[in-house]
Amino acid sequence: MSDSPTIVDAATHRKLAVALFNGAWDLMDKPVRTPAEDDTLMHAAHASRWHWEQCGTAVNLARGDWQLSRVYTVLGRAEPALWHARRCLEICLRDGFADWDLAYAHEAVARAARLAGDEAEYRKHLEFARAAGEKIAEADDRENFAKDLATLDRPQSGL
Repeated sequence: MSDSPTIVDAATHRKLAVALFNGAWDLMDKPVRTPAEDDTLMHAAHASRWHWEQCGTAVNLARGDWQLSRVYTVLGRAEPALWHARRCLEICLRDGFADWDLAYAHEAVARAARLAGDEAEYRKHLEFARAAGEKIAEADDRENFAKDLATLDRPQSGL
């Protein structure tokens, strides 16, 4: 996907992108992280997104930006959370992604807008997310999305 010089082959980029994505999730799932772990979380998510840019497709990029939005939301940083959420949504709309990619793109914008204190944007994208979530084809995916979306009804500390 990228025109940047080849540093490693596509298979290695893919392996690193997946490992970094999953490692970021492991860190996000920790109930308590140190400041150093927060830094690692942020850098791992960015590195995963960069590696996807070297070898992946638009869907990989959208999911990478979605993860970055969630990371920044978890870290309490509204501005970059919104930036990456909007970028994820832009990719989904541009490339016609539907199903859970579109639902989660709207979820990301809603979550980040809530953190930023933008109630109107939060409500608008929460409704878009609900509508898109109802159209998710696989029942398990639809159920998991509904559970994730329900976390937005919790107090902001539960983001």
